[in-house]
Amino acid sequence: MRVLVTGAAGFIGFHLTQRLLEMGYEVLGLDNVNDYYDVRLKYGRLEKLGIIRNNVESDRILSSSIFERFRFLKMDLENPELIKLIKMERFDAVVNLAAQAGVRYSLENPHSYVQSNIVGFTNILEGCRHAGVGHLVYASSSSVYGLNESMPFSVHHNVDHPVSLYAASKKSNELMAHTYSHLYDLPTTGLRFFTVYGPWGRPDMALFLFTKAILEGNPIHVFNNGNMKRDFTYIDDIVGGIVKCMSEASSGNPEWSGKNPDPGSSRAPYKIYNIGNSHPENLMDFISTLEKELGMEAEKLMEPIQPGDVAATWADVSDLVQDFDYKPDTPISEGIKEFVNWYKDFYKV
Repeated sequence: MRVLVTGAAGFIGFHLTQRLLEMGYEVLGLDNVNDYYDVRLKYGRLEKLGIIRNNVESDRILSSSIFERFRFLKMDLENPELIKLIKMERFDAVVNLAAQAGVRYSLENPHSYVQSNIVGFTNILEGCRHAGVGHLVYASSSSVYGLNESMPFSVHHNVDHPVSLYAASKKSNELMAHTYSHLYDLPTTGLRFFTVYGPWGRPDMALFLFTKAILEGNPIHVFNNGNMKRDFTYIDDIVGGIVKCMSEASSGNPEWSGKNPDPGSSRAPYKIYNIGNSHPENLMDFISTLEKELGMEAEKLMEPIQPGDVAATWADVSDLVQDFDYKPDTPISEGIKEFVNWYKDFYKV
């Protein structure tokens, strides 16, 4: 299969690209390598895929020195040339993992979310539509559940009350995808990821921030006074779920009814899945596990919950289990250990 992976220099995109190449796929990776966080980490991921930093500044397609079936292109999603690229390359599948990420940053720079997550996603949809792409898989987020307090979160729940622009942009992606599935019979699958962590993770995420601060002897910021629960999901489990969902596009739900519409499916070839560990962890327990792994105790600054945050997440993955016999299950003790080992090696701690 020929696959386009957007966000290939990002956390999840890098791991997925590596997995697909190991499985024998032909992959074109795309990323704008922006400076939302330390670009050295993004270039480090690309180097693991055989793309050398000195060449990445160009907007031409580069070939990997390690994987003969991998090519890379530096490009923004909002660049209209992306539509032409998808039409020209004739991909069997497109996996869109590129986005402006981060809940809190969306309060500071809302326009970047509109450009990347709305305008950019429109280009993805238009390219897939005109090229006749067989399956579009795209990243959504557990953030779409917003003010929903019914646990665990199910794809069959209503998600009309987001609490951040980031979440609203991801909900918009799901609505836009459904429109294209309905109008143009484009098979689309949206994946709601739950608090992804692991090696090569994002520096703005809790595990990375906590590890860096503890090792440097600085205090960590614990929001909502520690009264938080998160369905932490290890990166390998996320990638395994993506690969499973890529393998089979929805052909539509024949039992779907407009009189009692199911938010997670449609008559059109459209489907939504949660990918989470289905085991919410108390934030303080998560921190305690990290402290044990580092052999150091953190100084904790207890703070109120931040705008845009939710107190708890918990994934109902019954649809994923039913359709693909797949369920993430990596315990945080194992996942945190893998992250700490990577962090110490990458930063020479």
